[in-house]
Formats: sequence, C-alpha cells, structure tokens
Amino acid sequence: MGKRVTDLGAIGFALCGFTCWVGADTCIKLVGQAGLPAYEMVAFLGLSMAMFLAAYALARRQAEVLRPHRLDRQLLRACLDMANNVCVVVALRHLSLTLFYILVFTAPMTIALLSTFFLREGLPWRRAAAIATGFAGVVIAVHPWGSAREGDLIGYAACLVCVACFSVNMVWSRVLTRTETPESLAFFSGLVTAAIGFALMAVVREPGGAALTGRLLAGLFGMGLFCALGTLCFYIAVKHTSAANVSQYHYTQLITGTLVSYWVWGTRPGMWVLMGGALIFGSGIYIAMGAKSWGQGSEVRDRLDRAALDSGPP
Repeated sequence: MGKRVTDLGAIGFALCGFTCWVGADTCIKLVGQAGLPAYEMVAFLGLSMAMFLAAYALARRQAEVLRPHRLDRQLLRACLDMANNVCVVVALRHLSLTLFYILVFTAPMTIALLSTFFLREGLPWRRAAAIATGFAGVVIAVHPWGSAREGDLIGYAACLVCVACFSVNMVWSRVLTRTETPESLAFFSGLVTAAIGFALMAVVREPGGAALTGRLLAGLFGMGLFCALGTLCFYIAVKHTSAANVSQYHYTQLITGTLVSYWVWGTRPGMWVLMGGALIFGSGIYIAMGAKSWGQGSEVRDRLDRAALDSGPP
C-alpha cells in the first residue's frame, strides 16, 4: 500500500469493486430465494468477509493493516454497512436485479451532493443538470403512474435506506481513509456485521427457516468473497481519487446487473425500465467524462481535508 495509485488506477479499482459487488448481489439474491432471514445472511456475509480479508493480510504478512486507529469512527461506519447490507437482502427479494441497480443509482447523485457540502468538491451547473437528469431516469424506471410494475413498496423502501446508508458511508470513508487502511475498514465492518447478525440469530427464532445445506453455505461464503474483494477495491479507489469521481462508475453495475439477471433468471427489463436506465446511464457517463475537468481543484481540497483531520491520529 506504500505505492501511489494514479487516478486511472483508482478508476480501475472502482470498476473492479463495483463488478465484484454485482457478483455478491447475485449470490445474495440466489441464497435469499431459500428463505433465510436477512440477519442470518448478513451474519455469514460479515464472517466470510472478515475471514477472507484476514487470510489476505496474513498471506502478505501485513496483519497490522487490519488494526483500526479510531474505533468510534469505524464503529459508526460499520453500523451503516450493517444497515445497508440488511436492506440489500430485503430489496433483492422484492425487485429484479436490473431495477434494484436503477434505484440504488440515486446513490452517486446523492454522494455528489454530499461531497459538495462536506468534502468541498464543488458542483458545477452541468454536473447538477446531469444529476437532475439521473433522478428523472429513476422516476421513469419506477413509473409510479403505471399499473404494471417490476417491484413493490417494500423493495422501494429498502432501496431508499440502502441509498442513504451507502451515500453517507462513502463520503465518510473519504475522510476515514486518511487515517485508516482499506483493509482495516473492510475487516472491522465484517466483524461488526457478523457480531450483530449472529447475536440476532441467537435471540430471534423464525419458524420455517431453511436448513443450511452445503450449497447454501457455498453461496453464503461466495457472497462474502465477492463483497470482500469489492469493498477492498472500493476503499483503495476512494483513497486515491475523489468520492464523486469514484461514485460515477457505480453506473457500470446497470449493464453488468442486466446481463447477469437475464443470464441467471431470464429477466428482461420493461420499456420504462430501459428508458429510465438509459437516462441514468447517459447522465452518469457525462459526469464521469467531465470529472477530470471539474476536479482540477482536487489537490487544494485534499489539503483542506488533511487540515480538517489534524486532530486525528497521524
């Protein structure tokens, strides 16, 4: 982690991370069809994430990178992760993979707005117009005026909570990566998620739950592996470029998710979903292409970020 990652390299990590998260979401949707409680699924998700990240650090003989420096800050971020993961499990039971990604694509827009206020990353009018276009695409994809919909209110509500938790988490992570390693952030999040999930399993008993077969366990640990890789790549990316820049590549999940949804479940998105998705994708590409020119003041903002963190650990 001592080598400087270029902006292009950070974008590569972002693309890899978001693609791995599609793999994790696919495993979550597949395992969720067995009827396992959401807290049980996130418990195994957190455990497998922590295991894979610990093995990764030990294999590199860098166990010290897993140690958190600020437990209070990490705990807040881990709780946001826990809430986000539970809502992802719930949402994927009520929405198609394509519609799920369209709805959560309000997160990059929200992140750009939050970054303006908290990270001083600026919001030129062209980017603001693209964000508004993206929001319009979400409304068109959901098409609340129609009778034939591809989701329900539970799925929509779960996605709203996902967006809120993920957006705050991403902007907060931009601050945390000044003092914490990406491995530490992901590892601590996995431990907290596993602890809360297994505690709920010990207290809450739901009748009619599915038995844990070898196939289900493989799916549970598979989603942990994909999530660990995606989370690690995401934190490396957000450490070396702006949060708003990284967030725009979230839109690649729309293409990947649509292909996987068709390949695994044979789901074909409707006309409204395609129209809304096209608006969202187009606005995301426009913002991504203009990110470099809009971000010419990133070095100044980085210095301001560092000055704001002088009270933290060196």
